[in-house]
Amino acid sequence: MRLTSFTDFGLRMLMRMAGDPSRAFTSAELAGNLGLSRNHLAKIIQHLARAGLIETRRGGGGGAMLARPAAEIRLGQIIRLLEEGRPLVECFGSGGGTCSIDARCRLKTRLRSAEAAFLDDLDRSTLADIALTPLEKTPGTLVVPQ
Repeated sequence: MRLTSFTDFGLRMLMRMAGDPSRAFTSAELAGNLGLSRNHLAKIIQHLARAGLIETRRGGGGGAMLARPAAEIRLGQIIRLLEEGRPLVECFGSGGGTCSIDARCRLKTRLRSAEAAFLDDLDRSTLADIALTPLEKTPGTLVVPQ
């Protein structure tokens, strides 16, 4: 299974936030720390905020932070949320997609089973298990471990 860059970036952002859960991160700060596009990251932040995984605050001291403890957020839940509407294969999409062998296909059942097993395995771990902690390189310079 290949995850989209939307999911990859969302996971990296959440891992960083989980490493310092008591503070709010601006999209510019997260983009700089993680080497990502600020605009793309802002879309991910909005998506996660609508789903209730993060909270956002505007103004001075504002930013985004986890809405609940990282130990309560399962990795499979995050993947399901960020990959929502992006089926594993076209025939899993809404309306069944296009498949010339649909009536005879025995692969679909196996792929659904494999996808469920993948997500079930991720549900055994939480965001706290993969949290990134900041490393201080020099005063005022944040380095995030790769």
